[in-house]
Amino acid sequence: MQKPIIYQLLPRLFSNYTRSPKINGTRKQNGCGKLNDITTQALQGIKELGATHIWYTGLIEHACVEGYPKYGIEDGNPRVIKGKAGSPYAIKDYYDIDPDLAEKPNRRMQEFNELILRTHRENLKVIIDFVPNHVARIYKSDMKPKGVSDFGTDDDTTIHFSTQNDFYYLDEPLQVPEECGTTMDNPRPPYHEEPAKVTGNDKFSAHIDKNDWYETVKLNYGINYSDGNSEHFDPIPSVWEKMKDIIIYWAKKGVDGFRCDMVEMTPVAFWEWLIPQVKEQFPELHFIAEVYNPDKYKDYIERGRFDYLYDKDGLYDTLRNIMQHGHSASSLTQVWRKLDSQLPKMLRFLENHDEQRLASKHFLGNALSALPGMLATATMHTGPVMIYSGQEIGEPADGASGYSGDDGRTTIFDYWTMPEFQKWTNKGKFNEVKLSDWQKALRKQYAKIMEISQHEAVAEGAFYDLMYANNDSEGLDQNYIYAYIRHINTERLLFVLNFNKTDNLQFKLKIPEHTFEVMEISNSAKIFGMEICGEKKEYFKIPKTQLMNEGVHINLTPSSFKIFRLEFGM
Repeated sequence: MQKPIIYQLLPRLFSNYTRSPKINGTRKQNGCGKLNDITTQALQGIKELGATHIWYTGLIEHACVEGYPKYGIEDGNPRVIKGKAGSPYAIKDYYDIDPDLAEKPNRRMQEFNELILRTHRENLKVIIDFVPNHVARIYKSDMKPKGVSDFGTDDDTTIHFSTQNDFYYLDEPLQVPEECGTTMDNPRPPYHEEPAKVTGNDKFSAHIDKNDWYETVKLNYGINYSDGNSEHFDPIPSVWEKMKDIIIYWAKKGVDGFRCDMVEMTPVAFWEWLIPQVKEQFPELHFIAEVYNPDKYKDYIERGRFDYLYDKDGLYDTLRNIMQHGHSASSLTQVWRKLDSQLPKMLRFLENHDEQRLASKHFLGNALSALPGMLATATMHTGPVMIYSGQEIGEPADGASGYSGDDGRTTIFDYWTMPEFQKWTNKGKFNEVKLSDWQKALRKQYAKIMEISQHEAVAEGAFYDLMYANNDSEGLDQNYIYAYIRHINTERLLFVLNFNKTDNLQFKLKIPEHTFEVMEISNSAKIFGMEICGEKKEYFKIPKTQLMNEGVHINLTPSSFKIFRLEFGM
């Protein structure tokens, strides 16, 4: 069984080769990556890292300031748009590709279809965003199929709630303060919305502020929030049917999966209704849920039928606390204990578009320091792992870009570039010629980690935490060292990680008798360990009793790891 390895990229950023973008720059000033730039050579370079899937983020047409009037796409109102390029999660037309991403905007859907074909030819699967909770403040589809009406077209705007309304309505005009909207010259254009629609982050007030998702409007899934959240799912709300049609529309175009945005802001009952129906037509289609509340995991897996869920609250937050804030490495034990049977459904990551870059001054400042954490992310359990483009090069997201300030994240709101990543994209050559030695080493390590994650013991095997047996092991500091075994009947791998960023650590590691019982290893066996990564191979040969009582000597340099294949003999 192959472990899914997802490579996330924003086409707008991925192949933008502009060297000196201007803060708050326009599309013409700063440039914009195109779908056609994601060539076969680019895809092969991504595949070299071990990717099995590509999540093309921000493909669907979203609100932006500068439209394409020549092609019937109007300019957006900057008062209700974040950044010149706009948020990829303020969807303007669920049935269209963003024209910014096309070399020829009138051929944008054909260019998308060609990208799907190129991706599939490289044996990579395609994931795109599905944004169910909200749409852009101004939604207008010019590519919708015949017979489909835009959201809100048939709403009764005189009432707050109806199961057949697509939006929720308030009884006063929307109030947009001056600090909201794209940075631009004064005077600012007016924006009028009456009655006001409820804002996407569940802001049930006409008075919004700059911290709200003011560029979006919340969709109505049949929950009446004004009377204690009563549910009205019979008859099926109109939004449910419209969303099913949208999913099927993209599945027919060859999309293999959907990363579903802010799922816990929509009812589980909707997914319970939607996913089985869609999978009747497309049984191989995968659904990934962005969910942050562990108390809801079980519902979205068992009732909602999701294939995978984000694991931010668990592994990501724990690793961040270890790597950045000095929490004990032994706290990783609580991650698997808490999630237990849900572990195979967890999608793991250290970066995505919402999180700060590892190499950012706001996080680690050094991408190499994150390698033990990346190994844990990829190998602790059988679920998928994700890499965000630029992560494997050490992109630091330095400086402000426009709407997105200097916050350690690569902007999703502005026309911008990734200067370190440009060294690999290299104006369409997609090679390592311009990479520094440490960047080449980092990319090689990522490829190695992803290769290890496809070993049978990792992709299918069981997990065994060794920390409980090493409380008194010689020199082993559990604040920095974490060790575990992944095993299946054909393969047993020992992982030892050092999260100390400054010191070499030497210690003895024990493997308790219970481990051998679980792995069904005879009492008289000797253990042969062979390191399977690193430039210099290491070996050890030790009787089982000695390994249980005294341990094997391990030496780890700062921010490093070792992986041993365990073999057994007399």
